[in-house]
Amino acid sequence: MAAVGEGTPSSRGPRRDPPRRPPRDGYGVYVYPNSFFRYEGEWKGGRKHGHGKLLFKDGSYYEGAFVDGEITGEGRRHWAWSGDTFSGQFVLGEPQGYGVMEYKAGGCYEGEVSHGMREGHGFLVDRDGQVYQGSFHDNKRHGPGQMLFKNGDKYAGDWVRDQRQGHGVLRCADGSTYEGQWHSDVFSGLGSMAHCSGVTYYGLWINGHPAEQATRIVILGPEVMEVAQGSPFSVNVQLLQDHGEIAKSESGRVLQISAGVRYVQLSAYSEVSFFKVDRDNQETLIQTPFGFECIPYPVSSPAAGVPGPRAAKKGAEADVPLPRRDLELDLGALCGQEGTPSGLLAKGHTPHCPGACRRVDQGCAEFTDVLLGPPPPGYHPFLFLDSLHKKAGSRSRGSLHPGGTPPTAQEPPGGSRPEGSATEEQPAAAYPGEYVLMIHDVTTPPFLGRTLPPAFKHLRVVAKRADRPPHVLEEGPEASSGWQAHGCTPEPPAPR
Repeated sequence: MAAVGEGTPSSRGPRRDPPRRPPRDGYGVYVYPNSFFRYEGEWKGGRKHGHGKLLFKDGSYYEGAFVDGEITGEGRRHWAWSGDTFSGQFVLGEPQGYGVMEYKAGGCYEGEVSHGMREGHGFLVDRDGQVYQGSFHDNKRHGPGQMLFKNGDKYAGDWVRDQRQGHGVLRCADGSTYEGQWHSDVFSGLGSMAHCSGVTYYGLWINGHPAEQATRIVILGPEVMEVAQGSPFSVNVQLLQDHGEIAKSESGRVLQISAGVRYVQLSAYSEVSFFKVDRDNQETLIQTPFGFECIPYPVSSPAAGVPGPRAAKKGAEADVPLPRRDLELDLGALCGQEGTPSGLLAKGHTPHCPGACRRVDQGCAEFTDVLLGPPPPGYHPFLFLDSLHKKAGSRSRGSLHPGGTPPTAQEPPGGSRPEGSATEEQPAAAYPGEYVLMIHDVTTPPFLGRTLPPAFKHLRVVAKRADRPPHVLEEGPEASSGWQAHGCTPEPPAPR
């Protein structure tokens, strides 16, 4: 009954022509009934077969090979919604095999694909211009591969789902190199780094940071080092980790030694000083952890190109250059660096690097033949005779004049001095007194962007028994008799 009813004119309404059938064979154009697809190309047995072009109503299209009505073979596909275009091999309408994908957002991919995604070996340039060549899985970098980053860094190694993971080598644009284990795109596990500054580290890394890195500098020896006046001495330094172990995994940091002389300003006699410093040569005070301040003082070493004490004592042999030892850097280039005391950069004399430099080897460094030099120009010493201190045992504190009579300053040999002035003999080394040694991390550029804080050592220079230097007493206000060491204070300002 249903078949009969369907055949009556009243049930079918107005008669329509059947839709036009697609071409049977040869070349033809066909618009599908839903008007979304339009095909023009070769036909075989009523199916798209051969070369043709299929256009979509949204602007997308495919042009290439067809087999039995399906997109299969070499062709070019453009997606209007994304703007991407793929040229290569297709199977049943999907990119499959080998081809080139051009991305509207920028960049392109050339290599193997599966079901429209990057799969296998390929070459990818992203929209930032970064280049990757290697293995892909599920559209992501996965497996061994190499990448050139936009900042110039190069990586070759393992990848897991777009992140560096496994073993790999990173060569940075600044010259640094890391080789070792990775996890979640950062250094993790055992690895070694050769930093562009010359620092090397081999050991454990955690979340991109060396687990056994140095965090502080220490100067070995007693709490207060004592050295004889004019005698060279050695300074041993260690880099320590947070928990106190020597940072043996680290080598190559550049450490610089410098010195300071204790800044002395007696509160009761503010115009009395053991060193007067010209106003033009006044230096910024350096804070120390010993409860006093100091100002920069010259320190020399054969390695810094300054004649050492042994050469100075040999007279004619002083012209013989000393070996440069283990100095590896141009010390002149280190002068005036930020955070480095410029002890000899005062006006009126030639700039000089305040101390020698050493590179650390497995967390340790040694400065040999260190000598505190004579006071630089602009530093005017006033010293006190030991005998005066002994004779002043019965006098009250704050006076150096027994019976109220000031002692006479020593006259210069072979001549007289101008009235009212004290004569200073140029010493060969530092006067006895209290000094400070400082070790600074001057590694350039800083290792992993971090500079170690400086280390300090309290140093006391004592006079030799056989050759104590002549002493000159300052004329003028009385000084405290309780102070035998020597310090430095700027010249007081003139009264208004």
